[in-house]
Amino acid sequence: MLTVEQLAACGLKKAEALRIAEALNRILATQSPTACWHEISRYILTPEHPFALHQLLYDTVYADFNITTHGPPPAWLPTDKDITEANITHLMTELSIKTYPEFHAWSIANRDTFWQIMIDRLGIKAIDTNAEPQKDATGTATNLSKLNIVDSCFSADDDAIAIVAQREGDDTLVTLTYHELACLTNRVANGLVDIGLKPGDAVAIDMPMNAESVAIYLGIVKAGCVVVGIADSFAPDEIATRLRIGKAKAIFTQDYINRAGKRLPLYEKVMAANAPKAIVSSCESNITTAQVEREGDITWSDFLSDVETFTAIPCDPDAHTNILFSSGTTGEPKAIPWTHTTPIKCAADAYLHHDIHPGNVLAWYTNLGWMMGPWLIYASLINKATIALYDGVPTGREFGVFVQNAKVSMLGVVPTLVRAWKNTDCMHGLDWHAIRAFSSTGECSNPEEMLYLMSLAGYKPVIEYCGGTEIGGGYVTGTRVQPAAPSTFTTSALGLDFLLCDDDGNPSDNGEVFIVPPSLGLSTTLLNADHKEVYFAGTPGPNLRRHGDALERLAEGYYRIHGRVDDTMNLSGIKVSSAEIEEVLNTVSGIQETAAIAVSPKDGGPSQLVIYAVLIQSESAPTKQALHATLQTALSAHLNPLFRIHDVVIVDALPRTASNKIMRRLLRDRL
Repeated sequence: MLTVEQLAACGLKKAEALRIAEALNRILATQSPTACWHEISRYILTPEHPFALHQLLYDTVYADFNITTHGPPPAWLPTDKDITEANITHLMTELSIKTYPEFHAWSIANRDTFWQIMIDRLGIKAIDTNAEPQKDATGTATNLSKLNIVDSCFSADDDAIAIVAQREGDDTLVTLTYHELACLTNRVANGLVDIGLKPGDAVAIDMPMNAESVAIYLGIVKAGCVVVGIADSFAPDEIATRLRIGKAKAIFTQDYINRAGKRLPLYEKVMAANAPKAIVSSCESNITTAQVEREGDITWSDFLSDVETFTAIPCDPDAHTNILFSSGTTGEPKAIPWTHTTPIKCAADAYLHHDIHPGNVLAWYTNLGWMMGPWLIYASLINKATIALYDGVPTGREFGVFVQNAKVSMLGVVPTLVRAWKNTDCMHGLDWHAIRAFSSTGECSNPEEMLYLMSLAGYKPVIEYCGGTEIGGGYVTGTRVQPAAPSTFTTSALGLDFLLCDDDGNPSDNGEVFIVPPSLGLSTTLLNADHKEVYFAGTPGPNLRRHGDALERLAEGYYRIHGRVDDTMNLSGIKVSSAEIEEVLNTVSGIQETAAIAVSPKDGGPSQLVIYAVLIQSESAPTKQALHATLQTALSAHLNPLFRIHDVVIVDALPRTASNKIMRRLLRDRL
């Protein structure tokens, strides 16, 4: 039973506390915990109530809930309407499948049929649809012979909204229809031809995620070229590495990035990276004002063709469309090519697991250097939905107002972002009623923070979504036809399966993830490493593919992720290896060597970066505080300013194996 005093302590006035207490105690006395929470979350709690009240009621309702037997307590349960209207349900009905577990099992047992159904369902356009089914490089049979995936991005009505965008400091919403985006895409494709680029050539993009960069991305792919994705936060050294590996012949960039009232140079970093020919746009709304500073570089307005029609270049399904980078255990990031079939995985996950319908509005604060940038493009456009793009800092209320005004229906986050919102309470009182679902990826999340996120929209599910660049989407996720418990997953992705194995390679309920191929979306090659060695060497079975996540299977089919088992980590939603960080920090004056590890907070949530440092012996050793500042400066300047060092530990030596490898797992265990 709850008292008026307990509710008042959460910030309620006495009269409201009395009214809510009476209703709560009536509900708690007569219903099961899940039924109680279903009624309380829908009919008593509102986004205007203090989150302390939400947390108190959730904890009270589930105080005696048996997690071992029933799994984690759900904070959202689908209604009959949610289930009836879901894309998953429509597909199950057509296949005469009655339950979701049966559907997932069917999608695994009939992978070729499943993926062909999704190709048809999504309206993927092939050049020759009468071709005999053939297996692509992933081992999945389809009837795709020649295609250009961009053709499948423009099936919506010409006057439907493709993009709604807003710049920081300007409350004006700017929209592009599908017709307008198609015309801009074609002008980009024609411009590439005009400057002498040919199908197969690589073209980099180092820009914030805005309407122009989306058109540039699509134009490059439509012209048969290959996008080299570079995050706009990377330092010149990392830009240069990606340009070299991707063999880019040109790069699209922007003069500056406006963030929190500051103008951060971007073109300057591109030049410092000794980039090839640059096409430079302006951060201002008048995009004709950019100035070029190198011979051979051109402005966006001079590059852009006046011709608004372009016939997409037909390509083999396995032809490269995008080079993305994901850290491995070496100092150089893995270069992972996406093909013309990878986007089908993006769009299918959005259609099935995020339940995207035509006209929905999708927002995910991301960029084209992270897989979620291309994912957002394909997940939205192939499903005839709208991309919502905010060009600014997403940690403040202005971003939340954009979500409100753009009527976002699916809001994607990284957990670090949610933590910032919760700590400042900046989203309180906004009208997010249009949101049908959230989705979280990139880092381990924290249950309390995910409950907070759900509360902002009057309790809508968080689709936890975990996968990778080499998957083209997720391997473990959620749905809108299953209950959602904060910070947990409910299912393997449809059309894909995985096994959990312990350190000895035996099946386990808490172990390392191994993907079971085939599936559309799975990578088949790396540009700068041996794909077979990276993903298949030393796995517990001949047809198991290493992924590197540590996952735990809970009761009632739920899963919880525990980070990485190898020497990579997710920082601010970006995957990076220990070796990449150490390569930068080991060059700092006074440093003999370092070891970078990621540590999960006791209460869960995003990993924290801890640096073990061995100093060169000297009479003037720096203080821990000074060393922390010096290492942070080096990391920001040479790798990524988004990577923040949580702690520095000065040690005399690092633990090593007999073969002289640093034992980072031992260091993690110490903390």
